[in-house]
Amino acid sequence: MLESALRTWPDDVVCRGYLGLTLKLQGHHELAVPHLLAAVTSDNPLTVTSHFYFHLGDVLQRKGDNEKAMEIYKKGVKRGIFRSEYQRSLYNVDRLKAQPWWTLEQTTYSSFFRKLESNWKIIREEGLKAYSDRKGFLDEAESLRDVGDWKQFELYARGQKYAANCRRTPVTCGLVEETPAARSCRRGQVKFSVMTGGTHVWPHCGPTNCRLRAHLGLVVPPGTGIRVATQTRSWEEGKVMVFDDSFEHEVWHNGTSPRLVLIVDVWHPELTTSERASLSAI
Repeated sequence: MLESALRTWPDDVVCRGYLGLTLKLQGHHELAVPHLLAAVTSDNPLTVTSHFYFHLGDVLQRKGDNEKAMEIYKKGVKRGIFRSEYQRSLYNVDRLKAQPWWTLEQTTYSSFFRKLESNWKIIREEGLKAYSDRKGFLDEAESLRDVGDWKQFELYARGQKYAANCRRTPVTCGLVEETPAARSCRRGQVKFSVMTGGTHVWPHCGPTNCRLRAHLGLVVPPGTGIRVATQTRSWEEGKVMVFDDSFEHEVWHNGTSPRLVLIVDVWHPELTTSERASLSAI
């Protein structure tokens, strides 16, 4: 239908934008670029939409043209679409504090994170035991992986408990159950994440600024890293690090043996009780 409309109105940049968006979501990245670019570079106010800017920048980054992608993102900031060129989440509460990396104390959940650290060997044992038969470990479903193998074992998602998986990891889930900011985070997840050597995850942003993401290092071989905005770190076994995944982040594993971490999302600490109760799931 869009292609037919474009043949009738070849200069309609709105039509071109939606055609480009459709092509990109179908995986036809090369075909999508000229249509999305025509829409974003036009002066038509109907093309000032987050999805055009978001997906054009994403496909340019995947083509290796980071400089052009950043130009698009910065233009999106000027148009009021993104909070910054690095923080490009689309479901936001605008007053919330924004920074890529957080200390445990800044999150206000340090006692919970310290408890995870104190129990990290038990958590690692549960994660490795669950992974031993691969049952319940699923490929990531957002087409974020460039190359390699990246699987996840979900314990909570959108505030709902995966009871069958939690029965296999009772200590881990028990610790989460004690912490409402993690257990009830409808805009987040709790999951084990396994990444094998030779894996790269494209630069991407999470959907919302309403959560913070904690990683507990469990098995950390050499050659692993994560970049959030402009700063790169790696995991430490038994240590929690926290970042705001609404900022652009990229992950790689250039080693050989699998990397295992526990991912725990928590509500942003500046959200009110009523906001936590009323925000829709993502």
